[in-house]
Amino acid sequence: MSNKKVASKKDVSENLVELPPAEPVNHLVQAQARIDELRAMSQMIPNFTIPTTANATQRLTSVASLPPEFIDVTAMAVSNSAVLVRGGAADPSAIRDWMAYAEAYGHVADEHDAQSAFIRHSITAAKNRAGAEALTTYALARRLAKRPENAELAPHVANMRRALGNRYKRKPKPATPAPVKSEPDKK
Repeated sequence: MSNKKVASKKDVSENLVELPPAEPVNHLVQAQARIDELRAMSQMIPNFTIPTTANATQRLTSVASLPPEFIDVTAMAVSNSAVLVRGGAADPSAIRDWMAYAEAYGHVADEHDAQSAFIRHSITAAKNRAGAEALTTYALARRLAKRPENAELAPHVANMRRALGNRYKRKPKPATPAPVKSEPDKK
C-alpha cells in the first residue's frame, strides 16, 4: 500500500512561495532610445542621403550597378586624356572616392541588415515564448476546469478559447464531387 497523500487545494496554496514583484521594464522607452541611437549614428555617416520619393533608389540602381572596373577605367581615361575633361565634371579622385565610400559603407549596410534580421528573430522568439506559455496555461486550465473544485476556471477557459479563435481547429476536407456518367453515343 502506498502512503502517498493527495495534496488538497489548501495544502498547495500554503506551500506557494511569494516572489518579489519584478521591476517593470518599459520596453517602449528602451526601444525609442535604440531608435534615437540609430538616428544619431546616421548623422555620423558621410553622404548619408534619405530618398525623396518611393522609387528614388530604383531610379538610381541601373547606373549604380555598373561594374567597378568600368568606373575605374573611365576615371583613368579622364586622367590621361585632356579631351575627355569636361567643365563641371567630377575629377577622377572624386570618382574614386565615391567608389571607395560605396565599398566601405556597403559593409556597414550589410551589418545593419544582419542586425535587423537578428532583431526580427528576437521579436519572433519573444512572441514564441509568450505564446508557448499561453498555450501551456490554456491546456492546463482546460484540464483543471473539468474538475468540480476548479469550476471558477470555466469562464477563463471560455475567454481563452474565444480569443484563440479557430487558429488550431482542423479544417474540414472539401467534399469530392460525384463522378459524372457519360452517355453512350447514339448513331
